[in-house]
This record gives sequence, structure tokens and C-alpha cells, in this order.
Amino acid sequence: MAAPTIDPAPEILARSKDQPAILGHGGPPLWLRKLGNWTLTVVALGALAYLFVPIVVVVIYSFNKPLGKYNYVWHQFSLEAWTDPFKYPELKDALLLSLKVACVVTIISVVLGTLIALAMVKYRFKAKGAMGTILILPLTMPEVVMGFSLLTWFVALSWSRGFFTIIIAQVMFCISYVATTVRARIRGFNWSLEEAALDLGAKPWRVFRRVTFPLILPGILAAALLTFALSLDDFIITYLNSGLQQTFPVEIWTLKKSRVPTQINVFATTILVISVVMALLGVWIGFRREKKVRQVNP
Repeated sequence: MAAPTIDPAPEILARSKDQPAILGHGGPPLWLRKLGNWTLTVVALGALAYLFVPIVVVVIYSFNKPLGKYNYVWHQFSLEAWTDPFKYPELKDALLLSLKVACVVTIISVVLGTLIALAMVKYRFKAKGAMGTILILPLTMPEVVMGFSLLTWFVALSWSRGFFTIIIAQVMFCISYVATTVRARIRGFNWSLEEAALDLGAKPWRVFRRVTFPLILPGILAAALLTFALSLDDFIITYLNSGLQQTFPVEIWTLKKSRVPTQINVFATTILVISVVMALLGVWIGFRREKKVRQVNP
């Protein structure tokens, strides 16, 4: 025999109809959520301003015509520095040296760092954990400590400091950045693609060139851009191991004692524009690659 159904009391039904259901009971009130959103927006805008206002000042002061030798106070708008950017030969020579060093360091660091990243992700070996720890040390070690350590080593070996010692010193820490960046890119790589290519008769070098390398290329390009920027910007390690050779940051540090010409801002603005264009180009290439992949595999 079925149990009899008991209807709810009339007053309960009336109260349930009069009072709407409350969703999300126990959450913060609406005004508090709005306050949190506004606070987050203000903090984010403040952080962006803190990062980009100095860059904007550098660009603006590249169009300044200072009264004296120091481009610290805005005086008059002028294109004089842009029309004669190589007025000071020492600045031009220092910039060319920095570009040469950055290119060489980027090539060496990308090759070695990519190989290390592939070995760390693809293979298993006993010293893998220790290798990962050693790889992180240059990223956490103070630059002064690393710079003095390399300086002591070069002096002990009786090496004359110059172009090659700068390259060795910068490669020491750039490899870690490259290996970490590429390693993050290939962590989810499908290695069965290589096995399928090998099963079809392809040689190992052909497999790497036609299968592996195109898939990890975005990570390699990102690591190369990062390495180039780090090499071009490095001061402490380069200053301690450069000897008589002076890169662009070291030359600015030396030159500021006597004068700060507007051409420094011109070179900085040019480097900034080129870096932004290269970054946007990398994003565009990555977007096109993803679009092609979607068209092939909808």
C-alpha cells in the first residue's frame, strides 16, 4: 500500500511564493564585488604606468635639445639628435660591439640551451635532477657574484679580458634562460610523431629537421629574442669581464660622468622600436601557424 502524500502547510507555500530564491547565499555583497573590481583595475593600471612611464620618458627625451651636456631637463623640441645619431663615435662603436656580442651569444646559447632542453625532457638519466638544479642556479645567483667568479677565473687563467671573455660570461647565464624557455615549450611534445617518422624510414636528422624542429620553433624564437635582449642589456657581468672593450651599457655608464647626450635616447628608442616590431612579428607568425593547423585539423 502506497504511503499517503502530505501536502505542505498553506503558510509555507505562501511564504515560498512571496520570497524569491536567493542564489549564491553567503557570497560577498554586490557593492563589495564592485569595489574589488575597481581596486584591481586601479592597481593594474598603476603597475602598467610604473613599467611604461620611464620608457615613454626615454622616447620623449630623444626629441629634446638640452641647454648643456646633460639631457636631464626638457628644454626644446628638436630633431637634431635624430638627424645626427652618430655624432659621438664612441657611442656608435659601443652599440656595434653590443650587437655583435648579442648575435654571437644568442646563437651559441640557443644551440646549447635547446640541446639541453631536449635532453632534459626526452631522455631519462641519473643526474637529471641535479642537472635541473644546476640549470636554475644562474637564474637565482646574484649577478655580482657570478661576475666576480668569472673575473677570478679569467685572472687565474691569465686571460686578457675583451670580446671573448664577454661572450663566455654572457653565455654562462643565457643558456639557463634558453633551456628553461624551450623546456617549457616542449614539455607536452608528442614524441610518438618522431617514432612514426622513424618507422616510415626517415633518418634521425631528417626527423628532427622536418618534424621536431618546426614544432618547437616558436619556443626557440622566444628564447632567442629573450637572450638577445638580455645580452644587449647586461651591465654588471659584462662590466667586470669586459676589460678595455666597452659595450653600450658600459659606455653609457662611463660617459655619464662627463655628458649625457640625446643620442643615447635615440639609440634606446630605436632598439625599443625594433624589439617591439620583432615581438609583434613573432606573435603574427605564431598566429598564422595556429590558423594553418586549425585549417588542417578543424
